[in-house]
Amino acid sequence: MNKDVLILTGAGQIGMAIARRMGMDKKILIGDKNINNANTIAATMKNAGFDVEAAEMDLSSRKSIQNMIAKAQEFGEIAMLVNAAGVSPSQAPIEVILKVDLYGTAVLLEEVGKVIKRGGVGVTISSPSGHRMPALSPKEDELLATTPTE
Repeated sequence: MNKDVLILTGAGQIGMAIARRMGMDKKILIGDKNINNANTIAATMKNAGFDVEAAEMDLSSRKSIQNMIAKAQEFGEIAMLVNAAGVSPSQAPIEVILKVDLYGTAVLLEEVGKVIKRGGVGVTISSPSGHRMPALSPKEDELLATTPTE
């Protein structure tokens, strides 16, 4: 029997907490660049009674994102997206941060947006690192939201 699917990107504590709150009656697919991290969070959630699978997923790769979405669709319709994947300045150089946090998030939202169930929802989570810089101007926000991902 197919269920609605919740995709969780980023196998960390914040994303897991959201998935635990929202995903009890759903199939949860956890994608992370490090499959061991995804497997660990999946095991924790399975032990708590959730229906969970783990997948390797690189947020900086459109193909990897598409592969994760295809896997999610094997379980049912995608109804929720919790994007908690990303890197911070203490983890990676600026080029990697831009490729993962900016480009990857844009691609993820674009690709999931093509297939998410009518009435589906999504949230992108940022660590405190996302608030280190001053806010963008309204024009910069508009450009960031409307510039094609590629």
